[in-house]
Amino acid sequence: MKRRSKLLAATAAAAVAGTIGVLSNTSALAATAGQITGLGGKCVDVASASSANGAHVQTYDCNGTAAQTWTVGNADNTLQSLGKCMDVTAAATTNGAKVQLYDCNGTAAQKWTVSNGELVNTGSGKCLDATDNSSANGNQLQIWTCTGAANQKWTLPGAGTPPTSPPSGGLNTSVAPGGNFNLSVWELQEPIGSPGSPTTISSSRLQGSGGFQDSYFYTDGSDGAMTFWAPEKGVTTPNSNYARSELREMNTNGSAADWALSGTHRLNATLRVVSVTSNVCVGQIHLGSGGSSTKPLIELYYHSNGDVVAGIENSPDGGQNTHTVGHVAVGTKWSYTIGVSGGNTIDLTVNGSTTHYAIPSSFNPYHQYFKAGSYNQSSSDSTTNGARVAFYGLTVSHS
Repeated sequence: MKRRSKLLAATAAAAVAGTIGVLSNTSALAATAGQITGLGGKCVDVASASSANGAHVQTYDCNGTAAQTWTVGNADNTLQSLGKCMDVTAAATTNGAKVQLYDCNGTAAQKWTVSNGELVNTGSGKCLDATDNSSANGNQLQIWTCTGAANQKWTLPGAGTPPTSPPSGGLNTSVAPGGNFNLSVWELQEPIGSPGSPTTISSSRLQGSGGFQDSYFYTDGSDGAMTFWAPEKGVTTPNSNYARSELREMNTNGSAADWALSGTHRLNATLRVVSVTSNVCVGQIHLGSGGSSTKPLIELYYHSNGDVVAGIENSPDGGQNTHTVGHVAVGTKWSYTIGVSGGNTIDLTVNGSTTHYAIPSSFNPYHQYFKAGSYNQSSSDSTTNGARVAFYGLTVSHS
């Protein structure tokens, strides 16, 4: 098996995480059947729809078959498909142990609990993990030390939603984004307000099923996605010509997040760009305190031709180099991780492919914070053209 990226091997025990994703705990759910989705929007699947002991549990394109139908919320904390249980091979507890289908036998190797979107195996205390951070069809799942990374985030059927309204993706279509997602570590900026002073929605107003939503930030009625709309004409900040509907990272006490480059910091997302006229920034690390610059450290752009492009700032004074890091058709789910490690390296993963960029020393005095949403990169007098971005998962972690 290939060595895993250091991004995924980071120890999670010391991590302090704020998670956006389905709020869930298997012990609180009634038994519910449906798909379990993860990295790249792929489904947890039983290889060849085989009910034989030892059949691989893998990722695969969602297709609605019985091999992708899992019963969750069972009293014994099992996850069941085709009449058998998701099982850690040989009841192993080591990183890299493979996951299979097996006769239900009541052992800890078949018991799973949900914590912040992670499926934790009781026998090992480790997380269900998409091997090598890949969402490729046929990738057999494994267990690995919990890292909070996107390849360990799973959406369960009916998790955290009333029994009457759990769509197959696990997101409730009838509540505000705060009813599906933990918005305690974010505030929202919208493309309205007075010139140079866009409207900001506090974390306290965003939280809960009856939390804030409007035409710029809302729950998609078809799949429950947290959706951001930024037209080409809208109120902008003083340092930008472009409108945005975007989350800004906060601390849980309501203060603005402002973390040092030292340590390990991760922003993980699963999303799709519903529409875009030119290009849109869907995630970034922005400079905080430490100087007068209002530049980002890195911006991740999605272009209308499907290219995913990283913009890496040369210095706090400006100048950005761009790198094409992926290609995804408009309307297709994909995933990214934007991170910093060791104080001097940007780690960027797009759909399982990781690249690293050195951080110039001129950024050392600055603290940072994450942003995510729809930061449209084109402007005109149009209020109908713009960028609409739907998020299905978003995780921030620091250690």
